Amino acid sequence: MKSMFNLLFDYAVEHEIAMSNYARNFKLDKDVAQEKERNKKDVVPFTKEEIQKLWDDKDYGATDMVLISIYSGWRPQELAILSIDDIDLENDIMYGGLKTDAGKNRIVPIHPLIKPLIQKRYDEALKLQSPTLFFDEESQTGVSMTYDKYRSRFNKVMKRNKMTHRPHECRHTFITKAKEANVNEYVLKLIVGHAITDITEKVYTHRTIEELKEEMNKIQM
Repeated sequence: MKSMFNLLFDYAVEHEIAMSNYARNFKLDKDVAQEKERNKKDVVPFTKEEIQKLWDDKDYGATDMVLISIYSGWRPQELAILSIDDIDLENDIMYGGLKTDAGKNRIVPIHPLIKPLIQKRYDEALKLQSPTLFFDEESQTGVSMTYDKYRSRFNKVMKRNKMTHRPHECRHTFITKAKEANVNEYVLKLIVGHAITDITEKVYTHRTIEELKEEMNKIQM
């Protein structure tokens, strides 16, 4: 709630509706912050056995979306709204991103393992004239996928496979697998949209797509 009011007052100050951001002028009570920490759930990556189980069931529902997320590192919201115009199958890259300056308009290589899944979705999206890679054929308000629709489908996949993960744990799994594969930390930050604080590396913005692909391909099943 505080985050929402922070943003509302940011907008109000920018448009001279309010003189000050009152929401940012106070801090949450210490007891509230402690309760928040107590209620925070641990982020648990998928195990190799769980990932293999998903591969074995890849043709069910949104299982392919879950696998694509695990091997690309998109945030759930970013994944749900990927445009087919931003999928370059010839060069094996995707464009997209939300949330932060570092996260926007970034390049994510298509991992070889998920290219067939993306190709299939891409072809189906074209047939349905869906502007997004993922879609909802049964929707009354348009075929495009939304985060809420994805989350609902994600939960069905988890229930079917007797798993208890949450959508953002796919991204956490990708980062974990990338670190285990010794993917270059700066390339990893570029792929997942994390800010780079190292001044020398920050000004080195011309890493080639081939470098990104080379590091991405270090990640194994």
